[in-house]
Formats: sequence, C-alpha cells, structure tokens
Amino acid sequence: MAGTARLTTHVLDTTHGRPAVGLNIDLLMVHGDHTHHLLSTFTNADGRVDKPLLEGEHFHLGGYELVFHVGQYFERMGLELATPFLDLVPVRFEMSEMAHYHVPLLVSPYGYSTYRGS
Repeated sequence: MAGTARLTTHVLDTTHGRPAVGLNIDLLMVHGDHTHHLLSTFTNADGRVDKPLLEGEHFHLGGYELVFHVGQYFERMGLELATPFLDLVPVRFEMSEMAHYHVPLLVSPYGYSTYRGS
C-alpha cells in the first residue's frame, strides 16, 4: 500500500454541466488553530489537477484544507449574479491512513457538495 498514498481532487461545475476548467485551488496543512500553505494550482480541461496534490515523500497523515476559489471562477465564466453568494469554498479533512484520498467538489454559484471519493 506504500506506493498508493496520494491526494487528488476534481471539480464539476453543475451550473454549466461540465468540468470546472481553470479553477484556482490552494492546499493547506492544518496545525491545530493555524494553517500552513503547501501549494496553489489550477484545474485542467477535465476539472482535475495534472498530478496528485500530495504523493510519495510529500504525503503525510494529518489535517488538510482545500480552498476552492469558486467566486473567481464563476466571475470569469461571465455569470452575472445580482449578489454573489460563494467566494471561497474551504473543505477541511483528516487523512488518517496511507491511502488514496480523493476530494471532489460539485459546485454552483449558490451551493456545493463534497465527499470522499475514490
């Protein structure tokens, strides 16, 4: 199981019914009441990032947070919202075993859902 530990994500734009292309994502490690920024990346044409966010020697157990910049994404998509509702969507989770963690996001301008995927 040592070679399979990794963290991946996938973002689907449910308003347009397609992958969210070019959505900015930050990955932070959580240490008690503060965080440490690990990386920033963007989704590709499939709504995924080009490589795992964490893998190999960079994969460590512990608390993490993915911050999805959905407000910026929908603004770039040209959605004219009377009052923008979502801006940043933080998803905080714990990785407690050496395994594949997949954290997908289904998002619209007014709501989102996430789960531990496969």
